[in-house]
Amino acid sequence: MAMDMDQLRRIFYEECRENLEVLERGLLALDLGAANFESMNTIFRAAHSIKGGAATFNLDDISHFTHVMEALLDEAREGNRQLDRQTIDILLRGVDCILAMLEAYENDAEYDKSEPDAVNAALNAIMDSDDSASSSSSDLSSAPLSTDLAPQEPAGSDIEKWAICFVPDPAMLFSGNDPVRILRELHALPGGAEVRCDSTHLPTFAQLDPEKLYLRWDIQVDGHVPRDEIEAIFEWVEDECDLTITPIHRSVPSDMDAASTAAEAPVTEPQTSENASSSEPTRAVKKANKPAVKSDASVSSIRVDIDKVDNLINLVGELVITQSMLAELSSDFSPERLEQLQSGLEQLMLNTKELQESVLNIRMLPISFAFNRFPRLIRDLSLQLGKRVELVIEGENTELDKTVLERISDPLVHLVRNAVDHGLETPAVRMEKGKPETGVVHLNAYHQGGSIVIEVSDDGSGLDKERVWRKALDKGLISDDIPLCELTDSHVFNLVFSPGFSTVEQVSDVSGRGVGMDVVRRNIEQLGGNIDVHSTVDQGCSFKISLPLTLAILDGQLVKIAEEVYVVPLISIIESLQVDSRQIKTASGVQLYRLREENIPILRLKEEFGLGSTDDDLDKQLLCLVEAGDKKVGLLLDELLGQQQVVIKSLESNYARVPGISGATILGDGSVSLILDIQGLITQFLARVSDASGHIAAA
Repeated sequence: MAMDMDQLRRIFYEECRENLEVLERGLLALDLGAANFESMNTIFRAAHSIKGGAATFNLDDISHFTHVMEALLDEAREGNRQLDRQTIDILLRGVDCILAMLEAYENDAEYDKSEPDAVNAALNAIMDSDDSASSSSSDLSSAPLSTDLAPQEPAGSDIEKWAICFVPDPAMLFSGNDPVRILRELHALPGGAEVRCDSTHLPTFAQLDPEKLYLRWDIQVDGHVPRDEIEAIFEWVEDECDLTITPIHRSVPSDMDAASTAAEAPVTEPQTSENASSSEPTRAVKKANKPAVKSDASVSSIRVDIDKVDNLINLVGELVITQSMLAELSSDFSPERLEQLQSGLEQLMLNTKELQESVLNIRMLPISFAFNRFPRLIRDLSLQLGKRVELVIEGENTELDKTVLERISDPLVHLVRNAVDHGLETPAVRMEKGKPETGVVHLNAYHQGGSIVIEVSDDGSGLDKERVWRKALDKGLISDDIPLCELTDSHVFNLVFSPGFSTVEQVSDVSGRGVGMDVVRRNIEQLGGNIDVHSTVDQGCSFKISLPLTLAILDGQLVKIAEEVYVVPLISIIESLQVDSRQIKTASGVQLYRLREENIPILRLKEEFGLGSTDDDLDKQLLCLVEAGDKKVGLLLDELLGQQQVVIKSLESNYARVPGISGATILGDGSVSLILDIQGLITQFLARVSDASGHIAAA
């Protein structure tokens, strides 16, 4: 089977991003002034993997740019340079440049070369500065990683040629590596390279596997080239080949046979134990079990634990066995085999449910994929705003659906920006308030029932209830005849999610408390979630987001309205009860149901969906109490049916977006049932009765 180079290229794009994350996290975690050998080795390996992979696919801009970063990091890991904050800042800018170039290659677009040029110049200036290693230490920095394993020729030795015997592993191509790339880099060295291909190990045509390597190469390189430059070229494939590098002195005939006899010499490629341990997690093209990458660059893939795949295969096997048993029963069925048929159907149902759960589990990813971007964001914002900020992350291993994870990332970024910019005070102000100079931003994720809860909190100035209320009055968001004392904290603080609402006097270029918060809430509600805010003046502010674990399947309550069957998400239901018409009151044209000292607006779904008018005898109706965020309504129904898990099908992609409907599903009898969008229904219902909404909320 021919290898799909376009597919391999896209795999490289994905793994390059992973290495960029390793590089960024490593730089942010460096303890300045302390020994960081293992950390520096990991950082260097990530940069080296990016450079080598880019060279493999002829992405020369990325390869050449990363080479300068790699050279500086190599000095640091050898102990010849101490990285300071300014250097780390430039290296982090370099990470951003590589990402920009990568995205340009992915989308076949141009990128602004001014920033990479500026970073490149800054890196070279650091390398050439007076703080760089002296000439003697520079000699040391060009030494191999392990002088025990790869002794250097003494300075001034009379080396005419380097004889190289390169024997690739037959399976090297499967990792995405290509000997042609290595030979090309050797030819680019000063003096070029003399190459002789050894094809004596080719098998017969019948035994030839076109995806394996059988060729070997004997190479000679000019002796003025340092050994470490040659080793750096092969370092990318050091554990996928047999390699011998032997010096040929001027007193030794410099013929190609010397390269062949060099095969008997010990391997001199360096590989310390530390390097071996750190190279594996960051080597870009050596990851096994890579899923196929689709042609659309915007479609990403996920890594799946092999145990999950094995479990899925086992379940499919069980399903095939059950199917075979049922097929055998159907071919020769008799009444006395009815019990056996029922048992087989029960087993089929069990297998199907387990298979469904297993498939959903494959899409579950830890929320650390979203949280990992925040250490860099916090660092940049704290430097930009002159604030001291500590980021505390908990629950990063909490899992949720990949689709939910991708769509929640941007709202989280906005909330964190708000917390740093307008939540936390400057060190001087915090000292005046008796607080530590360093503010804390706390990210936490945990499961609660069938949902995942994400909390973004800070210990800053918090929201002033009266100030929010007055701002809402000025913007006409609430009625001016409702005193502040009649409004709950929750109702007032949730006003910050109104479009364009902000309590800050001067909006910064970073964020504004409330500016864009309506977009945050809208994005979260589109995921079937909700967001609440809690705050105490001078103690901080907390945003609590509740999201479904997956957008593929939900537990639903089937309800009947007129002759139609709808699905109400079970997670939104508080309780269901028989209507008592004596508990119904009307205020400002809105019917309210009095339940345990609380007035709950009644939403008549039959009229909402144009299915006719509701029966005048309300005592025959059922009321299903649902909530979204801090808002509750009672859905007036004709009948409650059973509960069941339903598979969500997008209505928008198959038909059109329908207000109040989040999707559709197919029931057991083959009929289509619409899934209610509780958040959307409540929002549009309260919008219609906005004149009375203040009375309802205050009741």
